[in-house]
Amino acid sequence: MADSYVGGELLAEVVRSDFVEGYHRGSVVVLDAAGRAVAAAGDVTGPIFPRSANKPLQAVGMLRAGLSLADPADLALAAASHRGEPMHIARVRAMLAAAGLTEDDLACPPDLPIGADARAAVLAAGGGPARVLANCSGKHTAMLRTCQAAGWPLDGYQLAHHPLQVALEATVEELAGEPAAAVGVDGCGAAVFAMSLAALAGCFLRLVSAPAGTHEAAVADAMRGYPELVSGTGEAEARLMRELPGALVKGGAEGVLAVAVPGVGAVTLKIDDGARRPTMPVLASALRRLDVTAPVVAELAEHAEGVAQKGGGRRVGTVRALW
Repeated sequence: MADSYVGGELLAEVVRSDFVEGYHRGSVVVLDAAGRAVAAAGDVTGPIFPRSANKPLQAVGMLRAGLSLADPADLALAAASHRGEPMHIARVRAMLAAAGLTEDDLACPPDLPIGADARAAVLAAGGGPARVLANCSGKHTAMLRTCQAAGWPLDGYQLAHHPLQVALEATVEELAGEPAAAVGVDGCGAAVFAMSLAALAGCFLRLVSAPAGTHEAAVADAMRGYPELVSGTGEAEARLMRELPGALVKGGAEGVLAVAVPGVGAVTLKIDDGARRPTMPVLASALRRLDVTAPVVAELAEHAEGVAQKGGGRRVGTVRALW
């Protein structure tokens, strides 16, 4: 199954120097606080791979399977696509050491940080790709510790047939209210579960609406309490969780974004060509349909990635939502 599917609607355009540079198609769904769809475009019932937007749901599954972490910050990192900053790497290493694990136990491939500054720092220091630097190393560390807690083998923990992944698939399906349409292999090597955009929005709404003391609430609270661990310093996801009260935000590769606000609703979107730059303008348009117009949303939409730095070092265009 292809991750970028055919059939999305025109959601955004890129305008530069008085001419249209290109368009982005995709799909988006807006749920109200009761979980009713109040707006949608494109295919919101067909399956996609949410990629890293699956991570909060997988974290819920790990808690259900017996994962115990002393610090909520570690749980935030279990649901993270971290940028490889020193604070991320130090915490992953501490999580490994506390359980008698090493970086060699991680099944995620060696990589450089996905954060530009962190990547440059590693290279400037003479370093290179390492498993702990991969953006999914927090999730993989939590997966290893879940296997220890449940008495499952560590070998092959990332594979779809392993008891860990079978348990996580069951949790994701329960939260989504639909069976996984497919089980794929994510960029980090771990299983990833396909679902509809509508189901993904429902999942995030369930997490922010969950009663205190539940695993769902624990994951949502940890992510919102430590948003820079979930992404990175100054990243859009972290800023939204800091500045939009109660918001739970997680992006995924190939143009996926999921946002939920307690008592308000949820938005999920998928850009067909996988581009990131339309996600914030489309999100801003979607949130307006829920009467959410926070300054941070408008600012992130205004400075959408991929535009301002093009054109001799000066702003020469903009990305604007068409939906």
